[in-house]
Amino acid sequence: MRKIISKPTLLDALVPVFVLVLMLGGLVYVFGNDSAGPNQVALMLAASVAALIGIKNGHTWKDIESSMIATISVSMQAILILLMVGALIGSWMLAGTVPTMIYYGVQLMSPDYFYMTACVVCALVGFSIGSSWTVAGTLGIGFMSIAATLNLSLGISAGAILSGAYFGDKLSPLSDTTNLAAAVTSTNLFDHIQHMLWTTVPSIIIALLAFFVLGLGSSANVVVEDIVLLQNDLAASFLISPLMLGPLLLLLYLALKKLPALSTLVLGTLTGCLFAVVFQWDVIIALSDNQSLVPAAAIFKGLFHAMFLGYSSVTGNVDLDQLLSKGGMASMLTTVGLIINAMAFGGAMSHTGLLERLVEGALRRVKSAGGLITATVGTCIGTNVLAADQYLSIAIPGQMFVNSYKKYNLSPLNLSRTLEDSGTLTGALIPWNTCGAYMSATLGVSTMVYAPYAFFNLLCPIIAVFYGYWRIALPAANPEDASTAN
Repeated sequence: MRKIISKPTLLDALVPVFVLVLMLGGLVYVFGNDSAGPNQVALMLAASVAALIGIKNGHTWKDIESSMIATISVSMQAILILLMVGALIGSWMLAGTVPTMIYYGVQLMSPDYFYMTACVVCALVGFSIGSSWTVAGTLGIGFMSIAATLNLSLGISAGAILSGAYFGDKLSPLSDTTNLAAAVTSTNLFDHIQHMLWTTVPSIIIALLAFFVLGLGSSANVVVEDIVLLQNDLAASFLISPLMLGPLLLLLYLALKKLPALSTLVLGTLTGCLFAVVFQWDVIIALSDNQSLVPAAAIFKGLFHAMFLGYSSVTGNVDLDQLLSKGGMASMLTTVGLIINAMAFGGAMSHTGLLERLVEGALRRVKSAGGLITATVGTCIGTNVLAADQYLSIAIPGQMFVNSYKKYNLSPLNLSRTLEDSGTLTGALIPWNTCGAYMSATLGVSTMVYAPYAFFNLLCPIIAVFYGYWRIALPAANPEDASTAN
């Protein structure tokens, strides 16, 4: 006789969450910024706790396990995309595409408008490499040193760096969080990026205006030697030319043509390899690091080294080497593991009814699309505060609210955008979050000092809520029945 399944209580639903938060907090304390790997173990253990509660309520382990596997399978396309993104970054580094973007990007730096130009440069580089952390840890450090030399506000400077870095990160198909948000909501990557323009563009425009006003009267008549040195080292290591932007232009063209993301990235990677062979022959040979190989074999080894292990820069400029030593499928494996374990946790919570029970509590007072957007924003920020990890603030709320958006006949693009507006962007504003701790330590400014000036990060969640209540840029899941979303 089949065992009767009991509906979980609110306490049942809270126990796995409490266990997860407790473990994640301990891991952040013990491992600091290196907790991403151990967090995967915490997620799997929390999934086991959810499974045990489910078994108590009448579910079978076999069914729970099947649900976990099925949930993980939903993210497999995103995992393949992430791995290909790693290969793409490696090939673009080798081809000189990313170095060229950095070279021309830093030319925009103007001492007269330091805050605004720092934001713009960080946005360009953030878009080119898809990592706000890398931008902050390289160009960010340089800009903070320049700001200190010019006696400019370090808090405002850090806020400008973060605003630009996160704007570029969010709109980059190379970003792991951008791919994660699209994955957990089962949306097309490039459609997700396009939909984010509704909130990111107004936010960055307001932020740039604010930095322009704050920078008035802060001009400095000095040569930015660090920037000049960076450009010289880039020119000495790569062939720098607008022609090297060819792989980027091809990627943008294919994206506009709405070619599937995975095939677009494959073509972008192969184009990067082709440009590397044609224009950066010496760079490939140097990366292969094997003088005994014949040129053809060395080229073959260098290309595959870049695509799997990433590009390794040895210019002697520490900051530049850190900026360029990036990419490769291997660099994405930690994020891939985190996605798998987060989806397993979501699958266990979903099948056992625990996730539904949590959603009932969060949505108890939701009566409109605006209320749903607000609840999503609040949950993402709350996850950032309690779980101290931006990836979890995307993966967990994404699993929690996907059915609620269907209920209100809202396209999942609205959910994926809101996850980024609130989950990704607020992590850096919380001192004990891994993002906040990293940014504070890297830029040398307390989180509470730069947070008021991280205008882009602050504005996106606010604009998302505003759009929700005023029904701006909220496409329906079924346009012919859009009235049900009101």
